[in-house]
Amino acid sequence: MRLGHIISAYQFDKKTLEQIFILFKKIKAQKYKKNLLAGKIMATLFYEPSTRTRLSFESAMLRLGGNVISTESASQFSSAAKGETLEDTIRVINPYCDVIVIRHYNEGASEIASKYSKVPVINAGDGRGEHPTQALLDLYTIFSKFKSTNLTVAMVGDLKNGRTIHSLCPFLSHYPKIKIIFISPKALAAPQSLKEYLKQKGIHFEETEDFKNVVQADVIYQTRIQKERFKSARDYQKYFGKYIIDKNILKILKKTAVIMHPLPRVNEITQEVDIDGRAIYFEEAANGLYTRMALLLYLFDKT
Repeated sequence: MRLGHIISAYQFDKKTLEQIFILFKKIKAQKYKKNLLAGKIMATLFYEPSTRTRLSFESAMLRLGGNVISTESASQFSSAAKGETLEDTIRVINPYCDVIVIRHYNEGASEIASKYSKVPVINAGDGRGEHPTQALLDLYTIFSKFKSTNLTVAMVGDLKNGRTIHSLCPFLSHYPKIKIIFISPKALAAPQSLKEYLKQKGIHFEETEDFKNVVQADVIYQTRIQKERFKSARDYQKYFGKYIIDKNILKILKKTAVIMHPLPRVNEITQEVDIDGRAIYFEEAANGLYTRMALLLYLFDKT
């Protein structure tokens, strides 16, 4: 299946995932031709702050021989500040580039952009919607640590607003032996539509508010409480600090478990955890470069 735009995790079938992972391995092993994207230009259009996603995408394009045009904060330093619509911005940018990577605060913005774009659009996070490229690197990171797909994955934190969760679950659904434990306050539970999808795919999952259920997990996918998605500071404070991985939690985890986090973290993983061999979130972040290089090569049919 050849992808035109990369908007949602639901676009990917298992065969496509495997093809991208083959590319990933070649890139990580430095077994790929240099300058495969020479002459190509990427436009990074970020309306929300980003460190890992934006820089890894830009680094990926540069390492493949392409070029990058960018705006530091599109909501402030593009014509959006003057009232220009997203649709018009996409129409204007099209002749300047060969691919657009967009992050936006509105759910569904990347899909709207794709309808007005003649070049491929990649969703780099759309509000509380999805973040498919992050989830793709997360999936690879998981399977780089475990040979079996018979795994229990605990997803912890703000599952209502956590777009990485919303994309990772559809990817995991391609592997029927996966079991998912959703750990969150009831008010921040995973969306009902996502749970219905998992049921349709035959994926076993359970929901709980009890953090100690991580004891069952092979993978602990920790996420932050998303301050920017709350209407008031008071609402945010209700849940801030509810689930924290610290040295006491480390004592109850499986010796073979791994601790992941899409980052940035606030207080939900203490720094003392960083030296534990099970903490792989910085390796996870590093995998973002290789994943996005592989995605770009796949998108431009340079496989």
